[in-house]
Amino acid sequence: MKVAFVTDSGTGIAPSKMMEKGIYSLPLQIECEGVSYDEYETIAYSTVIENLHAQKLMKTSLPKLGKIQDMFEEIKNQGYDAVFCVPICKGLSGTMDAMEMIANQVGLKFYGVDCYVTAVLQERMIEIAKEMYEANVTVEKIMERLERMAETCETVLLCDDLQHMKRGGRLTPMAATLGGLLKIKPVLHINKDTAGKVDVMDKVRTMSKAQDKVIEHLRNIGVNKDYTMVVAHVDVAKAAKEYAAKIESRIEGSKVKIIDLVSAVGIHTGLGCLAVQVFNENV
Repeated sequence: MKVAFVTDSGTGIAPSKMMEKGIYSLPLQIECEGVSYDEYETIAYSTVIENLHAQKLMKTSLPKLGKIQDMFEEIKNQGYDAVFCVPICKGLSGTMDAMEMIANQVGLKFYGVDCYVTAVLQERMIEIAKEMYEANVTVEKIMERLERMAETCETVLLCDDLQHMKRGGRLTPMAATLGGLLKIKPVLHINKDTAGKVDVMDKVRTMSKAQDKVIEHLRNIGVNKDYTMVVAHVDVAKAAKEYAAKIESRIEGSKVKIIDLVSAVGIHTGLGCLAVQVFNENV
């Protein structure tokens, strides 16, 4: 059985860059002021940040169905029998369901694993899947490994701009107003237990206390130096560097990589958001 490996731009990597690794990737859509763009192809990350500064309302959605169909037909024509897909999680997007529907339509066997989040875990899961397949590991064993990886992952978001989430319909107006008045910093998280949906983990008064709360949580769930650790940010590189240093100082032997927060999340959290994602791929 010849298997093609497919993901989307929720990885934070341009589809053309993923193709260099032999992995197919579809661009998620970003809508701004009534115009729909393909992430990394017709809108750059820098433009997304500029739009956030200009307080332009943006939305994200799954890749165009026509693009999925064209890609899967191309995969079929190249002699593949199946697609192995790790898209942005089902809790945030309908991409997985669309991929499965179109795979069935074009006559490709479908395998899909929910990462329960997006970003770096999504990227590593599809890369590891391809590496294991090329090492003659069965698809069933690959899926079991990826599911174990997803279970180890925790992603925690610290949002500075509650008003932006209010504009995007992510908070009730009352909650956003109270948050501003009371100087509440919501600690949000997303993982398998939240079914890939963003949920409130805690509420604190300052960003420093929020970070302390996150690090305490990571230690409590057993995160150690064996985990991949990433701090992602929305145009606050200095704060991200300080946050990463704080994590490294409190989790012995840890090394934290700093990246831009993927648009699929950052568009909804707004500027100033800090996120940490941790997972263990050696499971």
